[in-house]
Amino acid sequence: MLGLSWVLGGRNTGRAKNDPFESGVVSVGSGRLRISAKFYLVAMFFVIFDLEAVFLYAWAVSLRESGWSGFIEAAIFIAVLLVGLVYVWRLGGLDWAPKPRLQRLREAQAAAATDKI
Repeated sequence: MLGLSWVLGGRNTGRAKNDPFESGVVSVGSGRLRISAKFYLVAMFFVIFDLEAVFLYAWAVSLRESGWSGFIEAAIFIAVLLVGLVYVWRLGGLDWAPKPRLQRLREAQAAAATDKI
């Protein structure tokens, strides 16, 4: 079928034939945009917490069958996730603006340098 469509298909070429075209609007400019890495960070957090929700939903459905051992396992799972969240939060991974963080670091370094003198 692919070979037959290639043989019987048209061979019209033109300048506008190779231009990208979407929804009736001819594109203007480049399709390559520089996006901040923070947007990728938000996407990763979404995937992580989305998977967490899937696991907790499955646990909630089987709560009566799993009993207290299932409850303890889910509590440990949530505790591990919260420890990871607090760790990333303390590192500053959730800060959207890195400038104040760098400014605090420089102030701390300056204060440490004056304490040594």
